Amino acid sequence: MKYLVILTDGAADEPIAEFGGKTCFQQANKPNIDKLASISSLGMLKTVPDSLHPGSEVANMTIMGYETEKLYQGRGVLEAAAIGIDFEETDLVMRCNICTRTEDTLVNHSGGHITTEEAGELIEELNAKLGSDKVKFYKGVSYRHILIIKGGKNDFTMTPPHDVPGAKVVDVLPKPIGAKSETCELIKDLMAKSQAILEAHPINKKRVAAGKLMANTIWPWSAGFKPSMPTIKQMYPQIKKAAVISAVDLIYGIGRLADMDPIYVEGSTGLYNTNFEGKAKAAIEALKTNDYVYLHMEAPDEAGHEGDAKLKVQTIEDIDKKVVGPIMEAVNLDEVTIALLPDHPTPCAIKTHTRTDIPFILHKPGRKADGINKYDEDSAKNGSYGRLVLMEFMAEMMK
Repeated sequence: MKYLVILTDGAADEPIAEFGGKTCFQQANKPNIDKLASISSLGMLKTVPDSLHPGSEVANMTIMGYETEKLYQGRGVLEAAAIGIDFEETDLVMRCNICTRTEDTLVNHSGGHITTEEAGELIEELNAKLGSDKVKFYKGVSYRHILIIKGGKNDFTMTPPHDVPGAKVVDVLPKPIGAKSETCELIKDLMAKSQAILEAHPINKKRVAAGKLMANTIWPWSAGFKPSMPTIKQMYPQIKKAAVISAVDLIYGIGRLADMDPIYVEGSTGLYNTNFEGKAKAAIEALKTNDYVYLHMEAPDEAGHEGDAKLKVQTIEDIDKKVVGPIMEAVNLDEVTIALLPDHPTPCAIKTHTRTDIPFILHKPGRKADGINKYDEDSAKNGSYGRLVLMEFMAEMMK
């Protein structure tokens, strides 16, 4: 048996007024996804433990079968693993966004979707001006980078910038958990100094001249230490070889720690203009030599963070036409278990993740279909799987 997960990051939503109270899944024209639903079983899934925040890292690890309450050590370590950074057990590792802010407001979590090339120059400048034996920045993709503080303490709270667009900066800065935190004060100092450095950089002067947002501050978050995770093959003996396809370092980081081979597709951006067709072809090819393939698409989540419901619908329709359709035509549905689901909702109205249950499709050869001919947040509630919780989903997939 082969196993394929088609992960539509953040695609679930709440009813939207401009769609007459429909969600993005309900508004979208998605004949291939609905066809898959008609030959499958459906249900709802809780992907985030109550004790953890509803981040993509937590939800995707859960969907892969990991007990995140025991194993999760922050998003930073996962993304650091993805780009091959070697770090010690005592190194505090953080995701580090390059963001846009005014004097008092956090405007945008992505620096106006700054390019990887632009961001690379900014990271080099930050290392030259702020780096030391204790502090080091590492380049990632687009606005997503890594900050490592050697010997740092994880004794403070940090706010994901995509959760608080438009917030007053003073309200969402890192805060010590106890009376004080030297590491917290160091991070706030780095954030303050980064603004002057980045605003003076030629990259940002060119962006302003072109009418683009400045990428003028760092925003570290999701701190943690090196985790100890079993591989996906150790957890599920029926998986001898596994692969992951994405455009996001975070997902590749989980894959690396899970011992899944990374597959990179040219033109993968994580946005609405990503190479959907290339990802579908890569997944089809990967199924020939792998038992388990995790195909992750970031585009709906990014549209949700932008609050753009029409764009989110477009990404769902593109996934339907350019990914699900070709996959269903190419694979033998009697030999492949296929799951299609988001990791969490990213409602356009609030532009951030929620922990609401998500709808899923699970096509298992030999299992009687539910006879539900469409897929969305409401129809999945009538599916034969009912409500699954956390690792129960992977357990059902592997049965």
